[in-house]
Amino acid sequence: MPDLPHTEEEPGERSWDDPAFEQRHAVLARGYGHRPDPEDPALVQAMPIVLHIPKVDPPARSALLEVAAIATVELCFDPRVGPGPDGEPGPWQQRFLAWNDARIRKVARRARGAHWRAAQEVDGVTVDRAGAQARAFVPGPVGELDPRISRLQIGGTDLPHDDPPPPPPGLPVLWIQRDLEMTLGKAAAQVGHASMLYAGALTAEAARDWAAAGFPCAVRDADAETWRELLALVDAGKAVAVRDAGFTEVAPGSVTVVAVGPAA
Repeated sequence: MPDLPHTEEEPGERSWDDPAFEQRHAVLARGYGHRPDPEDPALVQAMPIVLHIPKVDPPARSALLEVAAIATVELCFDPRVGPGPDGEPGPWQQRFLAWNDARIRKVARRARGAHWRAAQEVDGVTVDRAGAQARAFVPGPVGELDPRISRLQIGGTDLPHDDPPPPPPGLPVLWIQRDLEMTLGKAAAQVGHASMLYAGALTAEAARDWAAAGFPCAVRDADAETWRELLALVDAGKAVAVRDAGFTEVAPGSVTVVAVGPAA
């Protein structure tokens, strides 16, 4: 049976005019890490991300990272993570806030075929753009991960760095520090984090406009010269940077991704 594309909605189809949008934006704007990790490792909160990597004709690395970033930020603005019309908690709100109030952790896995289709049954948001697909899931304790997700491999498959054209004008760009040579899964988690930080740094009105457009963004590798220029923008307050906690692959405090808006 062929892999079936799955999209919650096409870009621009969902209405983001609900009155609780600003409250969901405020959660990202206030930041994260407001409480320490629990002593029990099984209770550590994480957001799973699954990347669809078919065996035949897999998508380009940059395209897959773009949909991972979009799926992450779209879940953060999904009405189900916030209050309902009458102020009642949405079905995903408690789990989302428990994660956002702790250290932000994401774990990217890969899937194809039946495993990819089964992953669509777990609470989350799938984004499909130009044949690249990723699904971000409602966060929760790592010890309670749904078996349809926990059985998926974290590593073992990577994609080569591609050479996409210059980013289209008018889009935010998530620049990855190429010299770190992060795996695909690590990079997916980092660009997902970058899309959240970028959204939180926007005004609520600008975030709503970005949401209405479908959260479009570009992901590109930065060479050493470009990276120096990007860090200068961060220092000037014109870009946002992801500084990794150093749990995997990179040293603590490493700047992994810089998100730059179109006006920078």
